[in-house]
Amino acid sequence: TDNSKVVSVIFTSYGSLSSLHHLYFTLALVVYLITLVANIFLMVVIYMEPSLHKPMYIFLFNLALNGLYGSSAFYPQLLDNLLSEVQGSSYVGCLVQVFCMSSYATCAYAILTVMAYDRYVSICKPLLYYRIITNEKVKRLLMFSYFFPVLGTSINTVLTARLPLCELKIHRLFCDNWAVVKNSCINTNLNNVFGLLLIVIFVILPMFFVIFTYSKILMISLKTSKEAQRKALSTCAPHLITFINFSIAVLFALIYNRFDVQQVPAGVNIMISVHFVVIPPLLHPIIYGIRTQEIRKCIRKLLGKKASITQPGAHFKKA
Repeated sequence: TDNSKVVSVIFTSYGSLSSLHHLYFTLALVVYLITLVANIFLMVVIYMEPSLHKPMYIFLFNLALNGLYGSSAFYPQLLDNLLSEVQGSSYVGCLVQVFCMSSYATCAYAILTVMAYDRYVSICKPLLYYRIITNEKVKRLLMFSYFFPVLGTSINTVLTARLPLCELKIHRLFCDNWAVVKNSCINTNLNNVFGLLLIVIFVILPMFFVIFTYSKILMISLKTSKEAQRKALSTCAPHLITFINFSIAVLFALIYNRFDVQQVPAGVNIMISVHFVVIPPLLHPIIYGIRTQEIRKCIRKLLGKKASITQPGAHFKKA
């Protein structure tokens, strides 16, 4: 089929949700709203509190921002399809979602990798931290975290857009690059090789780098006092939990895309395919809000200010 004649693609995975689509709509809407509120609240806390204007929290701000981006590329279409008689998308809309979902995932992994580097310098080279992690360095690291993932996914999306499609059905809840590529009528070796190259650059190499940084952190921490070890653990735990959570989600998505999982129950298939865009943006701000002492203090401080402002008579001073 010529792409110019493709007006829509059909998502077949909604068939397994049809009997309870109103329940799933309500559940998805609640999760989306919680994700929005949690990430926006974390960003507001970091923005409003000067003590959080440090590299670690600037990176965290961008991780939350990227979580909003990924969630907003997924949930609106999901909610619309759950209430529609025909679950699908225009071909152009499908390609836009392919780009957004891919760039969200690669940018998230890049930001998490940069955060691991920041923690490594902070713990292993504390006296040189502010000489190494300068404001200019932070800007360059953030530019790296966005520019190269967006460039890679842009090329990947263009390579996908050139493919003529023989099949308009996608066995997903959303448009995924590999699902679209598999529906092509022509040889897709170029897409396969480039896709694997992106996995190596944006998943495998960063994963090894983070493992390396934490092995160094562990070796340094074992030589320090118990108090220093507790401080290192409290500093690294939220990032490590977040990184492991996102890595599991990405590996689930890669396994789902690259291997035949047709024998897996439909509900499990759906959870595997959407884990990377549902769970991390939902849990990241909660993990950091609960596990990071400085953020907890700032949240209490900001809520305390709000309470004092709204309390009747709070603007009057005691005699």
